[in-house]
Amino acid sequence: MYYTSTRIVHLLWICLLCLTLLSPYSFAGKMKIVEEPNTFGLNNPFLAQGSRLQPKVTPGPVSGPAHLRRLAGKCFSYIESTYKYEFCPFHNITQHEQSFRWNAYSGILGIWQEWEIVNNTFLAMWMREGDACGNKNRQTKVILTCGGSSKLAQVSEPTTCVYSLSFETPLVCHPHSLLVYPTLSDKLQMEWDEVEQARYENLITEQGYNNLLRDIFEDAGFLKSQKVKEKPDITTTSKTHDSLQKCNEDVRKQREEIERLQALLTQHNIPHESKLRRRFQ
Repeated sequence: MYYTSTRIVHLLWICLLCLTLLSPYSFAGKMKIVEEPNTFGLNNPFLAQGSRLQPKVTPGPVSGPAHLRRLAGKCFSYIESTYKYEFCPFHNITQHEQSFRWNAYSGILGIWQEWEIVNNTFLAMWMREGDACGNKNRQTKVILTCGGSSKLAQVSEPTTCVYSLSFETPLVCHPHSLLVYPTLSDKLQMEWDEVEQARYENLITEQGYNNLLRDIFEDAGFLKSQKVKEKPDITTTSKTHDSLQKCNEDVRKQREEIERLQALLTQHNIPHESKLRRRFQ
């Protein structure tokens, strides 16, 4: 009995020694130093908090043509080489490197912010404020093109950390599907009409025309507002005084601008009650 037990122990030691010597060879090529990130989509709930993608800002509100809003809440994947891209309209665009490298990249290429509008047409969607890339943030321009099904068709990086995606969808195949004017409210359409008339009659410069159009698009929610918000004064006494003084100064400037415009209108035999004045009041 004692001999049998000793022999078994001896055999176990031999087996253990063999496994120790063979393990570097038998598991070579199978073992991963760090598991491949599984962060497809924003904030995967199955990952630990420290491993999730962290957006810098919240997405802008859904805007644009009503028929495109059905894309909100959906995501479309595209694989090119060792990278997987996932585009979620009106939300974000992410990139995931499909490799076993210890530092495989998985991050945000941009978060939905605003439209790019050219010649009364919604040309592209801009995803900005993505992951840091040197001294700037990654951003992506998503160009909408006609296609038989909704899918990502092409991805490129024209300049460092600025990406370009082509998104095909049958929702934009109609010739008028991306026109801006029909998506505006009656009030904003009327304002656009007045701006066009003022431009035709040379009452405003080309720069003024573009600025007024941008104001209309910002009011519609198509473009992110560029207006700088002033920081409030923490001193109550001076705050009241400064606010009143600034208000009076603004009123004075507006009156001078109205008088200037009235003079132009009179010069061109246009009644002073033109609705164009509302844009400057």
